[in-house]
Amino acid sequence: MEITYESTSKSIDLPDGTHVHYNEAGEGHPLILIHGSGPGATGWSNFSPNIAELAKDFRVFAIDLPGWGKSSPRPAAEYNHPEVVSQFITALDLGAVALVGNSMGGMVSLAMAARHPEQVSHLITMGPGSGGVTIMDPAGGLSEGLKILYRGYADPTPENFELTVEVMTYNTPKEIAIPLSKQRAANAQANPEHLKNWLEGSAGGPPLRYGASDQELASITAPALLVHGRDDRVVTFEHTLRLVKLIPNSRAYLINRCGHWAQLEHAEEFNGIVKHFLQHTPAAEQVLTSTGG
Repeated sequence: MEITYESTSKSIDLPDGTHVHYNEAGEGHPLILIHGSGPGATGWSNFSPNIAELAKDFRVFAIDLPGWGKSSPRPAAEYNHPEVVSQFITALDLGAVALVGNSMGGMVSLAMAARHPEQVSHLITMGPGSGGVTIMDPAGGLSEGLKILYRGYADPTPENFELTVEVMTYNTPKEIAIPLSKQRAANAQANPEHLKNWLEGSAGGPPLRYGASDQELASITAPALLVHGRDDRVVTFEHTLRLVKLIPNSRAYLINRCGHWAQLEHAEEFNGIVKHFLQHTPAAEQVLTSTGG
């Protein structure tokens, strides 16, 4: 069966009443793809070049977090995405899953691995913030990419989304960038309540208050693959350098000529390293069992 948005589209209502839309494809070990915080982001738009390939080996879920896509709207003060993902895993009886998170989705994945280790077999991030002070970030205020991201929230026109795609990537060809810009603009315009909630909760910066502390990051037992674009203008690669220092069983993968969306800009390479990591890196509990720990 051809993997399309329509053929894979599903939804579930969690016990707390949250409606979660997701796309599901493939069989095997469960793999959850978690999108970033940009306006118009969805599981499908963030990972469309990855889903079909990864579904050849894994049971893939690309979810829309509450506040994005077709999932429930949420006031920004009520964003608690790690707990939503935990409930989603429980509701579908998935056991321990591999998490793949881009930007905000990476922050969600890090918090999940720290707070619900029994539900996370492997951890993969692309471009998340690390929660700490870095040298390369602006001395005050938002990065170049985040400023443009906010422009898309305030005025979700195709023109502003062309700027978003430009700053999120290193050099995406126009034949890819323009359709992606239109798709993201249409997603954003279809859900104005999501935009309003984000903007109203953004005094002082992005309203994501659930990031893992340094102590929590250091407690993560799942093996972690930390991917980052060398030319990321949204979240500098220095954050991944902090993470690889803090997370015990981790390795960093830095890609030159790559921006904030490694999974889109370098899809073939990204799919390959994710497959290799998941197929050849034992989960933490397997390491403990094999060593008698």
